[in-house]
Amino acid sequence: MLRIGCRGTNAVELGRYLIQTFGSLRALMEARLSALQTIKGLKGAKAAQLAAAIEIARRAQLPDERERITLSTPETVANYLHTRLRSLADEHVRGLYLNRRNVLLEDALLAVGTVDRARPAIRDIVARAMHSNASALIIGHNHPSGAAEASESDRMFTSDVIAALRPIGIALLDHVIIAGDTTYSFAEAGIMS
Repeated sequence: MLRIGCRGTNAVELGRYLIQTFGSLRALMEARLSALQTIKGLKGAKAAQLAAAIEIARRAQLPDERERITLSTPETVANYLHTRLRSLADEHVRGLYLNRRNVLLEDALLAVGTVDRARPAIRDIVARAMHSNASALIIGHNHPSGAAEASESDRMFTSDVIAALRPIGIALLDHVIIAGDTTYSFAEAGIMS
């Protein structure tokens, strides 16, 4: 992907140096563009090309959107959200809007935040549910810190979403937190009320 290196370093050596500097290939894939640009020989267009290749690799892991995706078990939900949320440097909140048979109608990016906080507007979540004609919803977000546990803010947000959806007959089935290779499910923890 690098094609050429820089003065005194060929592309293979530069590639090895990148992995060594970031600690692993996964850490390199999680690096921000600004972090890539600090590496000697990886400025401007070359850093942007590498970041684009990393994003293409991440998206290639996603299910083909032409397929009907059914999210009816905690495992299928966790696997799906891992492909969408793992390895992101900032918190992302996604809404998975489902029909009565748990077939995915829409996968919406609801908010992008900082390394430790992202909070979408409740009314936007409800409006999107109405627009997609959803019967149910699963909220998913990542914790870049690697801690797969619900914070008090996560619990309050979940309660607020449940309260907003209840009057219009849409169920919040789960709120799932992805942190590295681990998952925390509000439904499995029994705290969806």
